[in-house]
Amino acid sequence: MKNVFVTGAAGFIGFHLCRSLKKRGDFVIGMDNFNSYYDVNLKNLRKKILMEDGIEVIKADITDKEILEKIIKNNKITHVVHLAAQAGVRFCFDNPEAYVNSNLVGFVNLLEVLKNFKDIKLIFASSSSVYGLNAKTPFSPEDKTDSPANLYGATKKANEALAFSYHHIYKIPMIGLRYFTVYGPYGRPDMAYFKFTKNIIEKKEIEIYNQGEMQRDFTYIDDIVAGTIAAIDKAKTFEIFNLGNNSPISLMDFISIIEKKIGKKAIKSFKPFQKGEMLSTYADIQTSIEKLNFNPKTNIEDGMGKFVDWYTKTYCI
Repeated sequence: MKNVFVTGAAGFIGFHLCRSLKKRGDFVIGMDNFNSYYDVNLKNLRKKILMEDGIEVIKADITDKEILEKIIKNNKITHVVHLAAQAGVRFCFDNPEAYVNSNLVGFVNLLEVLKNFKDIKLIFASSSSVYGLNAKTPFSPEDKTDSPANLYGATKKANEALAFSYHHIYKIPMIGLRYFTVYGPYGRPDMAYFKFTKNIIEKKEIEIYNQGEMQRDFTYIDDIVAGTIAAIDKAKTFEIFNLGNNSPISLMDFISIIEKKIGKKAIKSFKPFQKGEMLSTYADIQTSIEKLNFNPKTNIEDGMGKFVDWYTKTYCI
């Protein structure tokens, strides 16, 4: 049994990860600051379910070093999964400070605490956004990541560099996971799949950027959780892995799948390419297959079917 501390536990990935770890018999404790970047009611719903599962979620911020140290020490933590972060691409143009405080200051705080607990293993969330303006696909963990297209991607690139420096100096075992467009039930309302579903059901316009000429490697939440748990069990040194579906889909084909699952046509509003966006994401997962036994099992049709079913029966009632 592992004692796992999950930051961002009331977030989308954190919620599902906590439940899976608890189900397999690990001790799990979470932390979240419940900020208002998106609907706090959804975060509170996730917390309520976690509490019913016997998982405590402490309201606190990762910029509070004292709280981090207290949780780790009092619960004899063996593994930290760091998922707390300010997410989103467009939000960073108006609120860059939120990304600096959470993704940089908060992450360094955690590293500073962990250097005093050298037996604890760290698994931290990176992002496909680190690949930025790379033209070569699929994206490999060995590719250079020197051209992030937005501040969010830059902070995740910085996380990887900071983590490596602390691993090098303090020998903390670490694994960074580059997540590729995670989707599924209890997901984030700011994500395109969530907004498309909502607006199609409500017969409102959906905004389609770059005339729909974009691709995303959508990865279902259950597959992401399985890969993250494999990383928890493996962490020994410093490694970076891609967790993606290895099967990108065009935006227009993706919208067609949502229309089919809902049984309604979208009202489309085509918009120009948005600054900071990436034209395509596509994960090379060969290393993840070999070292984490990562095997994404959910195709986009089945995954979006599960999301639409949850949205219509649970979320929007």
